[in-house]
Amino acid sequence: MIDPSAAALRDLLRWRLIAAAATPGTAAGEVDPPLVGAYLRGLVADGADALAVLAHTGRGPYLDPSTRATVIRQAVATAVPVVVGVGGRPGETRAAVADEAVQAAELGAAGLLVFPVEDDPVAHHEALWRAAALPMLAFDLYLRPYPADALRALLAHPGVAGVKVARLHDAIACQEALAAAHRADRLAVTGEDRMFGPSLLWGAEAALVGLAAAAVPVTATVLRAFADKRYDEFVAASARLDRLAAATFTEPMAGYVQRMLWIAAHEGRVPPRYAVDPYGPDLPAEDRDRVLRVVTPL
Repeated sequence: MIDPSAAALRDLLRWRLIAAAATPGTAAGEVDPPLVGAYLRGLVADGADALAVLAHTGRGPYLDPSTRATVIRQAVATAVPVVVGVGGRPGETRAAVADEAVQAAELGAAGLLVFPVEDDPVAHHEALWRAAALPMLAFDLYLRPYPADALRALLAHPGVAGVKVARLHDAIACQEALAAAHRADRLAVTGEDRMFGPSLLWGAEAALVGLAAAAVPVTATVLRAFADKRYDEFVAASARLDRLAAATFTEPMAGYVQRMLWIAAHEGRVPPRYAVDPYGPDLPAEDRDRVLRVVTPL
């Protein structure tokens, strides 16, 4: 059985674009609250129906509790549903992740995106559920994918509203995870930046993607067209989105956060000084120009 609060989040997010927002900051990691707020409001104004903050794109595992609180407050102030990423830090304890979940609940988040764990994921989600009583999205991530039986067990948890599937290049695993969500009557959420259009064809009914950290209309148009059964528009929009994804979600893959921040600065969403990812890999100097050459005609 699904808990009523998880069922409510499942239904609220169906066919919604949840932007996996970056956390604009300087090379030293400085975060300016009004600037973060303006950036998040801009994503919403351009087509994001909800926000996911402090997830992988938002570098949540690297940020201290005070900075995390600042980002959550600014996101909640946009008045759209906010899903907060919890966990993902090497060596973290379950109690520390529970503290993050409680903070998210106290600051008004609608739900949690729970980074995957290897040690008893059901018990981990249960601990967060008991601590914060916030509905959760499980996270089937290519870096730490869940075996089929573990995912089934997670999807049976009453506090789990759905699963974000981000298998990157494993089409079969993506299809199987989406199908498992449907069998469990949970929300099938695509996190497939490089398989976005196909994942909708395979059964995804919402999207939570780092591609929407900037250039939001490019992603929103694909989801809207598919949901509204405007399939000619869906095909054309998917081709545009694939060009953006191929330019940003490429090796080194963790560099996509910096690439999306470059786009955000190019669009005027954040000043260049605050469009820095200090936690990602070094990228070649020509990478920025390559990315912006693709973005400009979109």
